Amino acid sequence: MSTTVVVVFDDRKRLNQLRQQLTTSEPPLARLVAIGTGETDLADVERLNPTTARRRRQRSMARWLVPFGFLAGLTFTYITDLDTLAFFGPWSQHLFGALLGSASGLMGSFAAAASVRSDDDDRIRGLRNRLEEGNWLLLAETQGSAEMPWRLLQQARPQAVVRLAES
Repeated sequence: MSTTVVVVFDDRKRLNQLRQQLTTSEPPLARLVAIGTGETDLADVERLNPTTARRRRQRSMARWLVPFGFLAGLTFTYITDLDTLAFFGPWSQHLFGALLGSASGLMGSFAAAASVRSDDDDRIRGLRNRLEEGNWLLLAETQGSAEMPWRLLQQARPQAVVRLAES
């Protein structure tokens, strides 16, 4: 289980100093990304992009909702014996019902993924606001169960240290 923190700085020089210290620290960090003006763009950092997380949730839910919708639509047309598209033949009604079920499963995956909020959404929104105010962010993630170098983070005198949910 890794620990992820975002360190907020109002001075780019202190950001670079801390980044240099963290790159040489032991144990090495799994990820270290500077974000802000002249650094990496916030949209390029997947961990701080809610749109990417929502897209990943949607794909994951669609993997089981679409086949389930297909089977549910097929079963529904067999149970109800509907003749909605009788002019296409007897097999078309069941196929059409199954396809409608798949489509509703896909729509459901979009709706469900959009309605689920991550524990970090409020924290990420606050970090976005700090970035818009002209601050810089430093995303640091440890490897496995390695300890975050908290002393180095405190010595850098950041404006804030935001701990994200462990992944």
